[in-house]
Amino acid sequence: MKVGVQFAAMLCLVLSSCQPHPAAPQPSIEFTKIPPAAQGGKEKLHTIAGRVVGARPGQHIVIYARSGAWWVQPWGDRPLVAIRPDSTWSSETHLGYEYAALLADPGYRPPPTMDVLPARGGSVVLVKVAKGVGSTVLAPTKPLRFGGYDWRVRTIASDRGGTSNLYDPDNAWTDSNGALHLRIAKKANQWSCAEMVLDRSLGYGTYLLVVRDVSHLEPAAVLSMTTFDEWAGEQYYREMDVEISRWGDPASKHNAQYVIEPYYHPGNVFPFSAPSGTLTHSMRWESGHVTFKTSRGPSTTPGTPAIAEHEFDSGVPSPGQERVHLFSYQVASNKSPLHGTNEVVIEKFEYLP
Repeated sequence: MKVGVQFAAMLCLVLSSCQPHPAAPQPSIEFTKIPPAAQGGKEKLHTIAGRVVGARPGQHIVIYARSGAWWVQPWGDRPLVAIRPDSTWSSETHLGYEYAALLADPGYRPPPTMDVLPARGGSVVLVKVAKGVGSTVLAPTKPLRFGGYDWRVRTIASDRGGTSNLYDPDNAWTDSNGALHLRIAKKANQWSCAEMVLDRSLGYGTYLLVVRDVSHLEPAAVLSMTTFDEWAGEQYYREMDVEISRWGDPASKHNAQYVIEPYYHPGNVFPFSAPSGTLTHSMRWESGHVTFKTSRGPSTTPGTPAIAEHEFDSGVPSPGQERVHLFSYQVASNKSPLHGTNEVVIEKFEYLP
């Protein structure tokens, strides 16, 4: 009888050990406070908060705000947000159109900026995205008419060029002849730059820019005509560029380049040397390819001899919500930091379907 009882007890133990164990609960993230939907910039900080269920010891939250790219919050040197004993978390953040909270394992090093959020996997345990609250608020801009088009002149700071630059609307204006002036100048002991954005998308076609002599530009100064779609990170923002700069290196043998993003892909940058004098830069954008050309003088006549010409036929974006941006800004440079005011004059912008 005793043996039978022992056998029954052992059988019960074996059978119970074969039963499936309840699965560990999947982690989840909830937002309890979401900032407004607004164009980002360094000027304003808001609080974002939430709670996480199922986090393991050592894990933390990483916040990103999207304004163009996704930017880690609140600063690149302080990207990790602690999860409190009661499972809540909170952080300051700059504004954006959307906000993302990542649950990450110990050792995860968040990149300062991303075109597209990471997928779940590896050190990234979970990604939760929320739209900003309310109607989207754009930063104020100054209207400017140039080349027969309406433009918006930037008024808030930007990290373009690898350093924080102010953007002053007084650095962009047209003269009595209709030419556009873009300037980099000192303001309150900091360099202020110029950026203006076309008020609509033009899509496929030819874009022409006639620029007066820029041989006086310092190595750290940049002039750029760029297409950019801040809603298309998965297509590298549909960015294509004509850029005039030595990128802070006075010894560089090239002072200009044509680019399609991502610039780090082989073949996506075509550098060349732009001579002194007035130059016409053109970009002919068609389905599957884009052709850049630079020629002497204010000429838009077909067949004008080219100083530089290059066609990209791989990775060329299709039209979306891109706008033309005209920039004059400075890059961070230890070799040759900016010393004085840099000004460029653009005689003409033209679009041909």
